[in-house]
Amino acid sequence: MTSPGPLPGPVVDLDTGAAVARPAAVDAAGLLPGGPLPLVLELPFTVVARGAGALVPLHEALRRSGRHPRETMLLLTGPCGNAERPVIQVTLDGLRTLGYLLGFGDAGLESVPLDMIAEASPYLLALSPGVMTRVPRDHRAVAVVRAVAELARGIGAHVLAPGIEEQAQLAAVRGWGVRLAHGPLLAPGPDGRVRVPLPEPAEAAAAAAVASGQELGPRVQELLLPAVTLPAEAKAEDVVAAFGDEPSITSVILVDEYQRPRGSLDRGRFLLSIAARYGHALHATKPARRLADPPRTVSRSTPVVAAMRAAGQDAARVYDDLVVTDELNRCMGIVRVSDLIRQVTAAGG
Repeated sequence: MTSPGPLPGPVVDLDTGAAVARPAAVDAAGLLPGGPLPLVLELPFTVVARGAGALVPLHEALRRSGRHPRETMLLLTGPCGNAERPVIQVTLDGLRTLGYLLGFGDAGLESVPLDMIAEASPYLLALSPGVMTRVPRDHRAVAVVRAVAELARGIGAHVLAPGIEEQAQLAAVRGWGVRLAHGPLLAPGPDGRVRVPLPEPAEAAAAAAVASGQELGPRVQELLLPAVTLPAEAKAEDVVAAFGDEPSITSVILVDEYQRPRGSLDRGRFLLSIAARYGHALHATKPARRLADPPRTVSRSTPVVAAMRAAGQDAARVYDDLVVTDELNRCMGIVRVSDLIRQVTAAGG
C-alpha cells in the first residue's frame, strides 16, 4: 500500500472533465492524504491472500486519517494463483461488506483468471500501463484493450486508462467507451483545474456506437461515480471546505454511521445559501443537514431509463445527483443526471 515513486494525477471523468478520485498511498506515519476526493489505493494479492488479519493496517490507516471505506477504491494488483482463490474470495467479500469499492489493476497483463474477475463484480478494471503505452499504434495492444472494455461492459464495471500522454491515446480509449483516465495529458493546470480536450466528431460517433451496441439496457451501476460523503452531523463549514477544495464536486452526501444516505447537498443551492446576506454567519457553524435535501436514491441495478424517470419526479431538483445504494441501503456512489441523459441519447441513436 506504499508507493516507491510519485503518484499520478487525479482520475478524471472523460465525459465531464471532473476529477473523481485520487491515487494515493499510506505514508511513513501510516496516514492517508486529506482532501475531499475518494482515494485509489493499490493492494497486492499477496496481502489479500493472507486473509482479513493482514488488512488491519489498511483499516487503521483509514480510521486515523478520518476516512471511510466507501470513499476508497482498492486496486488489486499482482498475479493470483488458483491455490489462493478460496481465501482471496472470502477476503474480498469481507472488504465489500465493509464498503470498499474493488478494482483489478494491470488488466490485460496480470494473470488473474477472467472468471474470478467476473465473479468479484468489481467497480473498476484498470488497464495495464504497459499496454496503454502501445495504444493505438500496436494492433495487439488495441485488441487487449478492446477485450478488457468488452469484459467490463458485460459485468457492469468501469475501465480506467492510465498514463494518457497524447491525443491519439485519448481518442482511442474514448472510442472504446472508456470513461475514466489519468496521465500527463489530463494533469491539472496551474489553476488546479483539469481540462479534458474535447472529442472530435468521429470520436463522439464511435462512443455512441459502443453504447448503443449493448443488448441489455444499461444499469446505473455502469455510470456510478464515487460520492463525496460527510458524517450526518457535519457542520456546514465542513461542506464549504469540501466544495472549495475541488470545483468538480457536484454534491456532498451526508451519511450515518452505517453509510446510509441521510441528506444530499447540491453544490449550487448550498453555496447560494452560504453566499447570501448573512448566510455564512447563519449557517457555517450549524449542522449541514439544515440545508440538506432528502437524498434521491436508486438501487445499483436500476435501469438508466427508470433512473431518468425518478430524476424527473421533482422539477425543482431535476438535475440533482442521484444516490446509488446497495442491498443494505448503503451509499455506493452517485450518478449524475447529465450522464443519464447522455446514455439515453446515445442509446436512442
